[in-house]
Amino acid sequence: MEIYIDGEWLPKDAARVSVFDHGLLYGDGVFEGIRVYSRRIFRLDGHLERLYASARALALSVPLERPAMRAAVEEAVRRNRQEDGYIRLVVTRGAGDLGIDPLTCPRSCVIIIVTDIRVYPRELYAAGIKVITSATRQVSHEAVDPRVKSLNYLKNILAKIDAQRAGAHEAIMLNSTGYIAECTADNLFVVRRGRLLTPSPQDGALEGVTRGAVLQLAAEAGVDAAEAHLTRYDVYTADEAFLTGTGAELMPVAELDGRPVGSAKPGPITRRLTEAFHALVHHEGEPLW
Repeated sequence: MEIYIDGEWLPKDAARVSVFDHGLLYGDGVFEGIRVYSRRIFRLDGHLERLYASARALALSVPLERPAMRAAVEEAVRRNRQEDGYIRLVVTRGAGDLGIDPLTCPRSCVIIIVTDIRVYPRELYAAGIKVITSATRQVSHEAVDPRVKSLNYLKNILAKIDAQRAGAHEAIMLNSTGYIAECTADNLFVVRRGRLLTPSPQDGALEGVTRGAVLQLAAEAGVDAAEAHLTRYDVYTADEAFLTGTGAELMPVAELDGRPVGSAKPGPITRRLTEAFHALVHHEGEPLW
């Protein structure tokens, strides 16, 4: 494994960042999780667009222009000969003094890791997963906009702990007004009377790249899809529900808070969109080698 850190290619055992990096000390930075399918990077431009937008929102200067960043990510995949896998692209504020002042960090740090990934056991894609509602709420727009994909993931971790302690696989996070925002690492979709619905970014949902692909595939398949204010009632009474994410892809939801969702197994629209997604990711774009 070769890891990119600020222009250098380093073996895993030699890849190091400073203990004074503000990404480590304060979670000051942004990141993207990106998939590789059949030597193709899935929607790299979309991920880079969100990365640079997140950085701008945090007044974080990215030391590489977008074409150079794209080239570095592609080179990381080539060097690691990753046919199928996962890319973690990170930009931190960089090393500085103790204390939160970002002006003590003269240069931000770029890290690119390419590795394998497996989020859920394969059998769960056929059976669906158990989900609970976490007591941990999504951060308010009055604090940090949830559309920023930052290194501050403590709320997501606490919600994941809630799920694990309840014997569930995932947890829904509500916003301050009680509407569903997202899950700990994924977006949520429900199917109600043939309509595909998902929370909007204004309710705290991340503008997920897989989420966007599913909305596109739904439109192409003639499925009526829209963003909507959703509460737990909409999931409890849904005909189908599934999660989307870079790692999870499309994961059916069988149960929420002990209540079966629909038939408690993947529904027809979930299966149809899953098949379309798998066909898309293995053929969109050109192979890197």
